[in-house]
Amino acid sequence: MAGATAVSDGEAATVGRLLQHWRRLRGKSQIALALQAGISARHLGFLEIGRANPSREMVVLLAGVLDVPLRERNGLLLAAGYAPIYAETGLDAPAMTQARKAVALILDHQEPYPAVVMDRHWNLLTTNSAAARFFARLLPGGAASSPNVVRLMFDPAGLRPSVANWEAVAESLVQRIHREALGGLPDATTRALLDEVLSYPGVPARWRSPDLLAPFPAPYVAVQFRKGDLAMDFFSTVTTLGTPLDVTLQEIRIECFFPASQETVDAVARG
Repeated sequence: MAGATAVSDGEAATVGRLLQHWRRLRGKSQIALALQAGISARHLGFLEIGRANPSREMVVLLAGVLDVPLRERNGLLLAAGYAPIYAETGLDAPAMTQARKAVALILDHQEPYPAVVMDRHWNLLTTNSAAARFFARLLPGGAASSPNVVRLMFDPAGLRPSVANWEAVAESLVQRIHREALGGLPDATTRALLDEVLSYPGVPARWRSPDLLAPFPAPYVAVQFRKGDLAMDFFSTVTTLGTPLDVTLQEIRIECFFPASQETVDAVARG
């Protein structure tokens, strides 16, 4: 797939190459990054080509200036020979009590409209009651056969038959996956998911290259759900938790659905 140039498998263990990858991905010159980090451009150049070894503090400093995601910061530390410093704590762990309360509060406040919580690979972690009721009405058998939002949207046995403007929504979703990909490119799990869903019947071949995806000048793409007498249009917003110091917290997304028409507001009010 087209996109930003990634570090090749042979270079993946070289911290200098990884730093260079992130610098280029962020559109920074060596001089600009060195100035922001308070080091010399000569020293940064030596780090990138492997003539100097960064200290643990230097890795953390450069990763911070480059706004590298926490999971990838751990990867940089490992590549430099240091232990990871950012934990990946399960959302159900005692240490996550306050985070769970915050997520639950967002879900509760979204009622009576749907809201879902997903991990970095678009797997559903939890939903509010409105989402559970709504998607039970749309899905065959009343329950999700897969807890993955992307798969549900593309699968002919999932939500796809109930989305009147499916092609526009699905293309926008593919764009979003590439835009939100950590590191500028989908990771191996996300690439496998994309390969799977893009192989479904009726999926345009051009979607396999993000450079060929159509631009979306509108501020949002409303999802037009239609099934029997159900007719509702929603658009969504995605919330992430600010300034996290845990990999799990940085990667979860809370997607809230809002009515895109007065008819949808009225339909939700009627229950």
